[in-house]
Amino acid sequence: MARLLLVRHAPTPETGRSLTGRLPGHVLSEDGQAIAAALGDRLSKVSLAAIYTSPLERTRQTAEAISARQAKKPALDVIDHPGLLEVDYGSWSGRTLRSLYRLAAWRLVVTAPSRVHFPAGESLVHAQARAVATLEALARRHRKGSVAVVTHADIIKAVVSHYLGQPLDLFNRIAVSPASVTVLDLGANGPVRVVTLNSNGDPATWS
Repeated sequence: MARLLLVRHAPTPETGRSLTGRLPGHVLSEDGQAIAAALGDRLSKVSLAAIYTSPLERTRQTAEAISARQAKKPALDVIDHPGLLEVDYGSWSGRTLRSLYRLAAWRLVVTAPSRVHFPAGESLVHAQARAVATLEALARRHRKGSVAVVTHADIIKAVVSHYLGQPLDLFNRIAVSPASVTVLDLGANGPVRVVTLNSNGDPATWS
């Protein structure tokens, strides 16, 4: 089975304040860079076969911090994969969370996300299907070994919901912190195991 390490990017100045989405130019804060480096140090205990990332700056910076601390020489290439992109929040991208909380439509995001299609963007159902298809393809490509997959909180929550067999409408019950690691063991022909969720601990504790 492939072991997929689903990594949420380290924090940017906007993390927790606005819905950055796919807008360019959002990079790790100074604290975020230190957090990414600490994440890379933790994951240096795992021999990675590959590192894939959403192409956005904050995810790529996090992935590069992981690559820089791997023992393999030359360093692993960080591979951009569009299937790992953040949800396309459309015209909501860049808005503060405080302003979005006032919208009646935000209640649907909280209570029934499977019914949400962001204005001029994509639906959460589509984002989930896109991300799951990407992970399935990576599991077929890397049938053994560990692979880092650096992406975004809503993508990880949607993927975990799929593999737990829970409705997407419950995905807000899942916590995914910046620079956390969620581990899936995924077989090329279907078997799956959620090993750990939202971990900021030592990989040696993962069973």
